Amino acid sequence: MQTREVKIINQGLEDEMEVWGYQPCLWKRILVGVGAVFSGGLLLLLLYWLPEWGVKGTCTHTSLRDAHTLLLRTTDEFKQWFRAKVHVMSAPGNKPFDSLDLQSTAQLANGDGEYGISAERVEHRGKFRQPVQIHYFTHHSTKYYWSDAIQNFELYKGLEDVTVSCASIHSDHSSGLSKTLQDYRRLFFGENEIAVRVPSLFKLLIKEVLNPFYIFQLFSVILWSAEDYYYYATAIVFMSVISIATSLYTIKNQYVMLHDMVAAHSVVRVSVCRGSKDIEQAMSTDLVPGDVIIIPANGMIMPCDAVLIHGTCIVNESMLTGSVPVTKTSLPSSGEEAARSFDMEEHKRYTLFCGTHVIQTRFYAGELVEAVVVRTGFSTEKGQLVRSILHPKPTDFKLYRDAYLFLLCLVGVAGIGFIYTIVLSIMNKVPAKTIIIESLDIITITVPPALPAAMTAGIVYAQRRLKRVGIFCISPQRINMCGQLNLVCFDKTGTLTEDGLDLWGVQSAEGGRFSPPEADAAKESLVNTVFVACMATCHSLTKIEGELSGDPLDLKMFSATGWILEEPTEEETTLHNPIMPTVVRPPKHSVPEANQNNPLTHNMSCEIGIVRQFPFSSTLQRMSVVVRRLGEKHMDAYMKGAPEVVASLCKQHTVPQSFTETLETYTRQGFRVIALAHRQLESKLSWHKVQSLSRDLIETNMEFLGLVIMQNKIKEETAGVLLELRQANIRTLMVTGDNMLTAISVARDCGMVRPHERVIIADAAPPKDFHPASITWHYTDNPAQTDKDNQTVEINLEDGVYDKRVTQQEQSYHFAVTGRAFAVITEHFPQLVQKLVIRATVFARMAPDQKTQLVEVLQSIDYTVGMCGDGANDCGALKRAHSGISLSELEASVASPFTSTTSNISCVPNLIREGRAALITSFCVFKFMALYSIIQYLSVTLLYSILSNLGDFQFLFIDIAIILIIAFTMSLNPAWKELVWHRPPSSLISGRLLCSVLTQILTCLVFQVLAFLLVRQQSWYETWTPQSDACNISSSSLSHSQNVTSPHDHKNIKNYENTTLFYVSSFQYLAVAIIFSKGKPFRQPSYKNWPFMLSCISLYTFVLLIMLYPVPAIDSFLEIVCVPHDWRVTLVIIVTVNAAVSFMLEILILDIILRRLVFRCNQGVNRPAEPPSADTPQEAIDRWGSSFLSWLFCRRNKPPRVRYMHLALELKDAADWPPRPSTVTYASDLQSHISAPL
Repeated sequence: MQTREVKIINQGLEDEMEVWGYQPCLWKRILVGVGAVFSGGLLLLLLYWLPEWGVKGTCTHTSLRDAHTLLLRTTDEFKQWFRAKVHVMSAPGNKPFDSLDLQSTAQLANGDGEYGISAERVEHRGKFRQPVQIHYFTHHSTKYYWSDAIQNFELYKGLEDVTVSCASIHSDHSSGLSKTLQDYRRLFFGENEIAVRVPSLFKLLIKEVLNPFYIFQLFSVILWSAEDYYYYATAIVFMSVISIATSLYTIKNQYVMLHDMVAAHSVVRVSVCRGSKDIEQAMSTDLVPGDVIIIPANGMIMPCDAVLIHGTCIVNESMLTGSVPVTKTSLPSSGEEAARSFDMEEHKRYTLFCGTHVIQTRFYAGELVEAVVVRTGFSTEKGQLVRSILHPKPTDFKLYRDAYLFLLCLVGVAGIGFIYTIVLSIMNKVPAKTIIIESLDIITITVPPALPAAMTAGIVYAQRRLKRVGIFCISPQRINMCGQLNLVCFDKTGTLTEDGLDLWGVQSAEGGRFSPPEADAAKESLVNTVFVACMATCHSLTKIEGELSGDPLDLKMFSATGWILEEPTEEETTLHNPIMPTVVRPPKHSVPEANQNNPLTHNMSCEIGIVRQFPFSSTLQRMSVVVRRLGEKHMDAYMKGAPEVVASLCKQHTVPQSFTETLETYTRQGFRVIALAHRQLESKLSWHKVQSLSRDLIETNMEFLGLVIMQNKIKEETAGVLLELRQANIRTLMVTGDNMLTAISVARDCGMVRPHERVIIADAAPPKDFHPASITWHYTDNPAQTDKDNQTVEINLEDGVYDKRVTQQEQSYHFAVTGRAFAVITEHFPQLVQKLVIRATVFARMAPDQKTQLVEVLQSIDYTVGMCGDGANDCGALKRAHSGISLSELEASVASPFTSTTSNISCVPNLIREGRAALITSFCVFKFMALYSIIQYLSVTLLYSILSNLGDFQFLFIDIAIILIIAFTMSLNPAWKELVWHRPPSSLISGRLLCSVLTQILTCLVFQVLAFLLVRQQSWYETWTPQSDACNISSSSLSHSQNVTSPHDHKNIKNYENTTLFYVSSFQYLAVAIIFSKGKPFRQPSYKNWPFMLSCISLYTFVLLIMLYPVPAIDSFLEIVCVPHDWRVTLVIIVTVNAAVSFMLEILILDIILRRLVFRCNQGVNRPAEPPSADTPQEAIDRWGSSFLSWLFCRRNKPPRVRYMHLALELKDAADWPPRPSTVTYASDLQSHISAPL
């Protein structure tokens, strides 16, 4: 494969892939066929598991243009391989937006799309001339079409492909498509349907059974059957059937659930415009980009993504964003915004998204509410959400990668046993069939077939415990990842703070001055003022079934005024001219008094009609309305929004001089502040003119009215949870769309930023007028500190930090960044991004895609990132984080791995505790299963040396009665009740874990060899025969093997060595199970896990009893031979010493010495150093021991493995970091220049 042949598709997107072209090769296929026959089909399985080999083994490389088969590889860290077959279709044009009049020669400008949908066979070929052959392939529900222009495959996502401006959508696309053109476009975009095909059980079964694990089990079962080990083979088949059935049931249910969720509203009847006002009924599956649909007055569920061109819609978007009903207005047809290219993200306030519910529409008598279809099928926002669920990225976790490496090591050990068995058997002239079976048997012993089931058990139990505390999980493998979280990002509103806002007060401005704040906006003196009229009209509220509905902030503001909102019926709207769809008025009882007492409002009409809305835009940070009072000739404009934005759009003389100071006073206290403004419009403006005016013309030269101060209370659980996470060495960040100073205040109030810590705001500005991009570093005032010395003393007491420089640099500052600054720094200061995020705690005014970007940056410096949000604007970040926790049960959060029914962040420590417990359980089970296979391997290898083996029922007893019961019950330990400072290890290939496993293997080896040699030295020892009577008791035969006991003269099962090793190994299994079943600090102690303790005690008692007091029936069943009582006592001593040595090695050496002295440095660099003067004699010994053992283990001065620790250590000694107050960093030279004090 040559590099020059590599092409990239989806360049720059999340699913970017490299693609190579291949065509079938006859001689390679013949070779593969021959190989498949001789390998019994194993070669075909290998090529199925490895698509890259499958394509290269049967095809030859060619250009993409001529390819029959494509090989795809993702460019992310997973480097997944896929194969795709190239298909050909006939069409009258090359691209979906070609003009049919120009025939196939037309080459219209067409940008790279994002998703193409399905294409059909040409049905209208008779209507077109010279059909073109178009090559395409399908991958993950998306079709890619060959383009001669770019010599690559591209995909078409919709109307945006032709780069249309907002104005051209009105002029060129508002009349709809002809039936012929619609049919042509459907060839490329396919049916407008998000088709979730539920696979048949047979198909799912084949896919599940072809898993390498089940193939290995099938091989094991065939081998055991050949050895007549039918019982154990049957047991394994039974377990496998249950496992497969459970897996199929779960997968099928997930498909059905997703199918039902999508299909519930995927096909509806719609009214489609066909040009010159012709309207016809059609199925929604027929829609293509460019169609114009009519939105009915009583609403509908949107079958596609469409942009409004006429009218207004109230839409419930909870399916996608988790938000409350929002108002969508028509796309601007004139002005500056209309000249911009249409972009769905930028113009989402005009876009109706697929799957969202249009509750009602508003337009005027005789007019239709129309929308242009922009995207269909899987290209829609909902389609992409479903796609991400159908084709998730694999879980990348070190535990699973290490597990495969560990299994490879076991395979290596099995290889040694395989060779040893063959050599030994040949030397003893064993028949060839026996050699083959016994040597292969070693492999099935060393790689335990029950391992995956045992590993999964811990996760299943953790999932059940999470469900009991109201946390639901759609990706169980991520539970283990939660155990490694060391940073959690929190949204603010609805997550750290209450959902709703309470009105704290209002402060109006008159004559360029602020009036004293008022707590009640419904006071009689205020009720008919312009200020309150702005509060009552500037919103997007609507009545749904008689109840006011809309944004919680709008609801609070409106209800605080005491005014009433009335929406006229359809009949009423036809009687008025101009039409006013929504009217607000003050409560009736307050009107007369207000008018009498206030001469300014005496002649003022009370009813106000809302003529036009400009909905809230997070980009513009404001919303506005145009209204008319009943009886007035002129119209008024009201605006509300972020105070800084509103003030900048007002006449300067109307903005109080104390505006900045007043605003800071409120925001520092954590209040949410909204500014109001008003403007009287010219009398000549008619209703029709207002409908076509751009908001830029309305939202200028306003008069500043004052401030509305809202209080967002912190949830009572928030501070306690954040303290618990900090004490557990888990970093917390706030990522919010709110104001910077409000966010900092909330961060201080909830303990995310402590009282003595300083916050540095990184205020970045993009390049402008030949000036490079710059960052100004503002140091905020520290409200809790007045004396610098007090700060040092406080830190000394709290954190034990003795060095003043370390105190100030490492402990006492946080960065705070706005979304705007984050975008500038990412683009112009990429080398500072990682330095900044290592100490940044507050991210304000962050857009949804910036939240996702931040999570990616944190992951790039090796943080294991959790994200907790309400599922509204956090969908991308929740999916991207290692562990996303949504506090919303709405459909939008379906892509989040975890969903909590508890509406506060107390679910986060619960999830981390369970994650840590599940992770430790996975390690325990893996270590236990590895030791089980090695102990059995040692027993069998020793017995092979005397041409013996374990018996069928011995194997059955060990594998079923001991191993399965213990493996499944040792996973039941619940999580420990506290989050401790250090995290569990993330890797199986770590010093402590390898030391633990290797010491136990050596211990078991020593004691098995000791018992094996000792029994042969006994005076009564002889080669066992049925006539042997070593203990003067009629001999009882016993053995346990891998399926059915053969006659002893063939298998040589019954002998003294077999009996001895069976007893010793049985106790070894139980000893390592108890040793590896760790409790504190991540799980509850094992003695609280009563099923495990009961199993261990029962098995210990049973084995001890049959060893000391043999029961003939049991001995006969297990094929155990009778040995003298003295030897039985000796075996008790051997297994007791074995257990004691194992405990000593694990508890004393590994848990105490190695953890405390050698591996302690792995716990993080943020923990403060202890002063040398504080050393006690014990600490001095620890320090000396740590130095010696670190040298012994070659760990002295070993640098940290993770990047964020590297960065923290570098910045700790950097003299120029953090930047000094009031300095400016420029992008041109990255040198700090002192600016004027800020």
